Amino acid sequence: MEKRSLKQELSTNSYPGRGIIIGRLPDGKTAVTAYFIMGRSENSRNRIFVKDGDGIRTQAYDPAKLSDPSLIIYAPVRVLGNKTIVTNGDQTDTIYDGMDRQLTFEQSLRSREFEPDAPNYTPRISGIMHIEGGRYNYAMSILKSAEGDPASCRRYTFAYENPAPGEGHFIHTYMHDGDPLPSFEGEPKRVEIAGDIDEFTQMVWKSLNEDNKVSLFVRYINIADGSWETRIINKHEEDKKA
Repeated sequence: MEKRSLKQELSTNSYPGRGIIIGRLPDGKTAVTAYFIMGRSENSRNRIFVKDGDGIRTQAYDPAKLSDPSLIIYAPVRVLGNKTIVTNGDQTDTIYDGMDRQLTFEQSLRSREFEPDAPNYTPRISGIMHIEGGRYNYAMSILKSAEGDPASCRRYTFAYENPAPGEGHFIHTYMHDGDPLPSFEGEPKRVEIAGDIDEFTQMVWKSLNEDNKVSLFVRYINIADGSWETRIINKHEEDKKA
């Protein structure tokens, strides 16, 4: 698979929806993950990321405008020992609880399907990073309807053992804007990963569509000792400062 420019992938797509990026810096010493959310409706855009223990959760920016919390309020990132879980919904908790009971990443997701938001049936995308003893691997999953048919769920898991330095994989919920929104197709995209945490964070944020982007989370993890740095950007807070 051709390695693509992450900046180009983001800047040429006005609405990839929610996206997960996982990879490794060129130095080979640092694991990278990012999660972003976008929105078209007022309810979807009325969100910010806030820290929650070792992870994050979504929160209404203006609680008075929150009309339906069911699919927009959740913990996208949680940490279970040496594993970091990143998802686009409350399946974060499903994976956390399942792996805590010694189920695998894939087994934990067997109880879940795509989101019940007809006619889009938004895919559930998930990632898991495992760092132990100086070794690093990760996996990604997508649960999607069968060409928009809610009677059938298609389940795909992609595992990356000892991932190559300077690259990662990018999966997102929608191929592009549309009505209904077309679900992501194919394998996660192989993309370039580079820069320090602030450079990478700004590159991703500035590449996302200005009208639709809502929030961004980035974490860099030291593969040798498991320590991490985190960055969070919320459009509402940026607009308030401006």
